[in-house]
Amino acid sequence: MEHKTEMIPLSRPDIGEEEIRLVNEVLRTDWLSMGPKVGEFEKNFADYIGTEYAIAVNSGTSGLHLCMKSIGINKGDEVITAPFSFIASSNSIIFENGKPVFVDIDPHTLNIDAEKIEEAITRNTRAILPVHVFGQPCKMDAIMDIAEDNNLSVIEDACEAVGAEYNGRKAGTFGDASVFAFYPNKQMTTGEGGMIVTDNKDIAQSCISMRNQGRSEKGEWLDHIRIGYNYRLDEMSCALGIGQLKRINELLEKRSRVADEYSKQLSGIEGVKTQYLDPGVKMSWFVYVVQVGEYIDRNKVMVYLKEHGVSCRPYFTPIHLQPFYKEMFGYDEGDFPICEKVCNSTIALPFYGNMDKGTTRKVCNTLIDSLKFCEK
Repeated sequence: MEHKTEMIPLSRPDIGEEEIRLVNEVLRTDWLSMGPKVGEFEKNFADYIGTEYAIAVNSGTSGLHLCMKSIGINKGDEVITAPFSFIASSNSIIFENGKPVFVDIDPHTLNIDAEKIEEAITRNTRAILPVHVFGQPCKMDAIMDIAEDNNLSVIEDACEAVGAEYNGRKAGTFGDASVFAFYPNKQMTTGEGGMIVTDNKDIAQSCISMRNQGRSEKGEWLDHIRIGYNYRLDEMSCALGIGQLKRINELLEKRSRVADEYSKQLSGIEGVKTQYLDPGVKMSWFVYVVQVGEYIDRNKVMVYLKEHGVSCRPYFTPIHLQPFYKEMFGYDEGDFPICEKVCNSTIALPFYGNMDKGTTRKVCNTLIDSLKFCEK
């Protein structure tokens, strides 16, 4: 019988007994949706981030959509963002018939290059959507200065960056509003789910209404004051979020230790580049991504890793080269060369808080071995 290699998973949620107890507690009540756990989770999260309002939604994508709608993005409006991201960031602009205007990335941080933003501004520009890629905050001081000088809104995509800090200030507290996400591969999870945070009362009230079919907070059940959506987050997910948030420092520290172990084992390995950390940044580790040298065939490396029991994935594919974007906007290869070069070299390795040193060692040794066989 053929022996099948056991795969090291790409990610794994870290769920404790307290979270299980909290979810089971909800299941013994009559409140499975729109109950007290939603408000409790929102208050706790706002307190943690340091904003006036937090609005729970069923995904980070939903949160980004509501933010675009709440700042009034309409047909023909342009929003500056990065092509190196999960596709939901720029899709949220298109949901409101706006146009994503891409700016190439910094080759070190992999975030939007703040020095290139101003040259992308036109008379149709309405907002900037910086994405804190992999949990490393963008250069928010520079971005906010540009936004202020040009009267632009800023929506932070902090979906990968809960707990991250820029110059001692938490990611998600710079823009007009920000969005976090809690998919199972994130630093903390609610299964599916996301959170909008803001200090702007008008944005908060608009998002609260729109996530619940356009109802007002105090109106009757069948009274709808604006167009809305079913973007609500259920009570079980919020209970899980409450439990995860109680452990957030522990969860972040565990992931940081795993990242440190990876960096130590891969430091100095020819053909492998580990994540650069910008000075003044406190990283919130979402994934652990390496870049392989130009003389290495990245795709062959991934095949080798999988054949030897190591899950992996390219992170990311350039948004502007997705078929839909090429067809809709006419993008082509070469439009954002730094993004494309990075995307052709990146590999996300298995990464979760409960990884032990033996597992990280196996991943690193397998990666290093692959380099011998995967030159172009």
